Amino acid sequence: MASIPVLVVVFVFDLVAFALAVAAEQRRAKTSFYEDANGRYCIYEPQVATNLGVASLVLLLASQLLITVATRCLCCGKALTHGTSRSRAIPLFVAFWGTFIIAETCLMAGTVENGYHSRHPPCKALRKGVFGAGAAFIVFTGIVSEFYYVYYSKATNDFDPNNATELGMGMY
Repeated sequence: MASIPVLVVVFVFDLVAFALAVAAEQRRAKTSFYEDANGRYCIYEPQVATNLGVASLVLLLASQLLITVATRCLCCGKALTHGTSRSRAIPLFVAFWGTFIIAETCLMAGTVENGYHSRHPPCKALRKGVFGAGAAFIVFTGIVSEFYYVYYSKATNDFDPNNATELGMGMY
């Protein structure tokens, strides 16, 4: 059976990471121009979104590591029984890592681009939706990770070594 505390902690980490990514999207750097005798310069708002993006990235990584350690990365734990739970756990494992990589890439790109500032026009600003895409993939990652953990737990708990397919050699 799946561990309820692990599921709750992962859910909370993903929920907070999602909230931070949405807040980063709302607070991304915006630019304006300042003109004086020496020329025209870019002015940026404070970098709150960069810090929010990093915090979201770290929480999503912690959630991923918790599930990975709890399931022993699918390959280093108890054997999985043949059946529905196993056939669902393996594709969910692949989807779990795929959505995680996309979410982390969006958050990392948003954080780096939001932190980049140029002094002279054209002023570079982060495109709208980068942190939003990261937030969407955080939701996908959270859903897939919860299902993966439940099906993995079910597939490992149903394993019975006495019923395993083997060549029975009795002592006669």
